[in-house]
Amino acid sequence: MERDQHAGDLDGAAQARVRAQPQVVLVVLQLVKQTGPRAHQCVGLVHHVIQDLAQGPVGVEHLERIAQALRDPAPLLGLCPDRKGKWIWRCHIDLSHPQRSVWKYMRQYLVNYDASVFSLDAFAQPMPHPVFLIPPSIDPLSEKNMPLPPEAVREVLDEFKIDPSRPMLLQVSRFDRFKDPLGVIEAYHLAKDFVPSLQLVLAGGGAVDDPEGDAVLQEVREAAGQDPDIHVLASGHYTDRTINALQTAADIVLQKSLKEGFGLTVTEAMWKGKTVIGGNTGGIRLQLVNHRTGFLVDTPEGAAMRIRYLLFERQRIGEIGQRAQELVRQSFLITRHLREYLTLMVAITHGLEERIELE
Repeated sequence: MERDQHAGDLDGAAQARVRAQPQVVLVVLQLVKQTGPRAHQCVGLVHHVIQDLAQGPVGVEHLERIAQALRDPAPLLGLCPDRKGKWIWRCHIDLSHPQRSVWKYMRQYLVNYDASVFSLDAFAQPMPHPVFLIPPSIDPLSEKNMPLPPEAVREVLDEFKIDPSRPMLLQVSRFDRFKDPLGVIEAYHLAKDFVPSLQLVLAGGGAVDDPEGDAVLQEVREAAGQDPDIHVLASGHYTDRTINALQTAADIVLQKSLKEGFGLTVTEAMWKGKTVIGGNTGGIRLQLVNHRTGFLVDTPEGAAMRIRYLLFERQRIGEIGQRAQELVRQSFLITRHLREYLTLMVAITHGLEERIELE
């Protein structure tokens, strides 16, 4: 047990104090495990907790501080005083306009990292260390992105009673106000006036850190009403293969976000050769170029106009989808991601230069 491994460095009395609080040790170790391999491998963190336990009973306030650090990895640097190598903070969210008080609080935990990585230049914040811009990527061989046989796609459509002979719109996202599912339903209703056979699939779930998720889902169900052509798939427990099948089957994919970090659901659909209509925000802008690799929209009316255009000019769906897939191939696969991470490691290990040449 890790508890005994670290407690073995203490004297007999200290070990007794640690073993007198096994439930606390197990709670902390469980939090580490839930946080993921980065925290689980941080031996200094477990050692830090064990040393605190050795001093006597641990209060609720102290446990809350440790739990907060485990749920957000940014403070882990301060809990691993014996760390080795270089430590890099990776930010996936939109920090273009952070709430100043929150950013000031967070920044104190970040300044001692050796580097920071942001997805877009618009998200980057001034830091006292090197800042790198590295967009995220998808794995084309993963269950979510690998090609599926037609019978596997048809099986998923049959499961959710989706008619493959009629045009289908799809948005894959959690039920969050920033994903604007109500705006998607409004765009669907506007487009359906011109394409009566249209179907809409909203596939997603909630998030443990989103207290409004259930309320948004209820609003979505109310907006969908009794329309049999709106399929709200809300269990949130769908396999990657199921999402893959839905994206493969869709005629048009939407990601009408009002605020977005990068939007890998856009990337996933583009990789499958789909034309995507996305919100004019965040990393979606980096992926969708109007009339070339997709469409950016700001309103439900704008989304409905693009839906109608594409369904009446169906050859454009294939043309745009082909260019979208090629953009992902060149810029948003893990091969590019790996190359940029290797470059980052070389840069912070051997010094920063304007030009890095690898032999």
